[in-house]
Amino acid sequence: MTPVAQFELVLLLLAAVVVLELLARRLRLPPAAAFVLGGAALAVAPGAPGVTLDPELVLVLFLPPLLMSSAHFTAWRDFRANLRIILQLAVGAVVFTTLVVGVVAHLVVPGLPWAACFALGAIVSPPDAVAAKAVLAGVRLPRRVVVLLEGESLVNDATGIVLFRMAVAASVTGAFSVADAAASFAVLSVGGVAAGVACGFVAVAVMSRLRDPHLAIVFSLLVSWASYIGAEALGVSGVLSAVAAGLVTGWRQHSTLTALARTELTAVWGALTYVLEALVFILIGLSLRGVLPRLQDVPGGVASLLLPGGAILLTVVLSRFAWIFPATYLPRWLIPALRRRDPTPPVAVPIIMSWAGMRGVVSLAVALGLPEGFPGRDFILVTTFAVILMTVLVQGATLGPLIRALHLDGFVLHGPENMSETMPEAAARASMAAAQLAVVQARAVLPDGTERHPRLLEQYAYRARASARFSEAAGGLDDSKAEHFGIVLSAIEAGRAEVLRLHRDNHIHDTVLHTLEQELDLEELSARRHLAGP
Repeated sequence: MTPVAQFELVLLLLAAVVVLELLARRLRLPPAAAFVLGGAALAVAPGAPGVTLDPELVLVLFLPPLLMSSAHFTAWRDFRANLRIILQLAVGAVVFTTLVVGVVAHLVVPGLPWAACFALGAIVSPPDAVAAKAVLAGVRLPRRVVVLLEGESLVNDATGIVLFRMAVAASVTGAFSVADAAASFAVLSVGGVAAGVACGFVAVAVMSRLRDPHLAIVFSLLVSWASYIGAEALGVSGVLSAVAAGLVTGWRQHSTLTALARTELTAVWGALTYVLEALVFILIGLSLRGVLPRLQDVPGGVASLLLPGGAILLTVVLSRFAWIFPATYLPRWLIPALRRRDPTPPVAVPIIMSWAGMRGVVSLAVALGLPEGFPGRDFILVTTFAVILMTVLVQGATLGPLIRALHLDGFVLHGPENMSETMPEAAARASMAAAQLAVVQARAVLPDGTERHPRLLEQYAYRARASARFSEAAGGLDDSKAEHFGIVLSAIEAGRAEVLRLHRDNHIHDTVLHTLEQELDLEELSARRHLAGP
């Protein structure tokens, strides 16, 4: 395929994204499911171009920006408060699923070596960050459940990839050591987090000095790939590095980015992640073209894969239930202090969390990365594609109805940091307004008590008249205009300082911070445009 043809294919896929998104809305399907089905339809369409996915390119192209974007906009306090459960899912559930799938694979395909069985288990064990984010965006869940599922998806890819590499190494060398595996896992994990934190702080220092918002946005994109590629070059986890870098930049964005940079960065990252997520799912569907020829090479044909493939798919789904239910209730039953601090959730919560285990692009890319000649490579690739397809289509499409059937969409689930311990948005807004009013009163009244800018104290009534006055007076009110909006900017800065103080002192939640900060950013952009003039 020529470079021009490749570019035309990308344009075709982008057009398919628009059509499939509209179709998904009309049919009330999750967009992820529509994208996968659309990609599969393109794969079997006569005359459609063949697409060969390079697994290393897929991982390095899509994974770093998507992981960093999710981490950047993650509420750090929620993530930290729920870290115990996130690690239970991201490490415990992935290891458990790998072991169970490996055992079942060996039972249904006795000729498959143990190392290959566990490689398959590691490939299909981690729910995908892209799939989770895409599906969760269309459903209403308690905030804590979303935090747990998205937090798990940020970390578990690293666990699955490490386990996969260990299984492949064991297959090649014929030797496996639990102690060496544990030490390697610790080095990769800790090293990846350390590399990401270091990269994040360097990025924060640089971005705080970039006054041009376009440069800040371009640099933030580079940081996502630099954190991943740099960590992989050091021999540690690039996944955890990208996540750690995103958490650091997101945590420090309130003090390092200007209002304009933060507003434009949010818009650019939102559009970019949407396009990348959509292309990921379409490429998963397109990969069917490469899977179909492999079915002809399997002894016994497609029929011979139905039983083992179905057994492994069922194992992938049920093993998550088998891990999450005991992990949810057993610790609270054994530790009364934990039960008091973190009350036992209703049974609907572990049901939803167990059903929300969609697999995605990481599983496919890792399967495609199996070396040629690896035992059972065709079987592993076909089974992986089937697991991805069924979990995205079936679980993704039924998650919303299941949530509504269990009446979980209106349920408030409090965690270790109870929402009632922080200010509601209305109270935070009142505190911010009081801080702004104090600055306006101090600067709008002259020493003799005369009000210099009385209309600032009744802003909404003044806006219409002010626009007319500035228009009629041409440049005659420039000094008054400059002073007016200078006070407005001072009030905005005071409001921003008050909001950040409330957040720093744990009085408001991250969601309230983002809401108020966005309003202040828009007010600041408007005031600066007025100051700059036509």
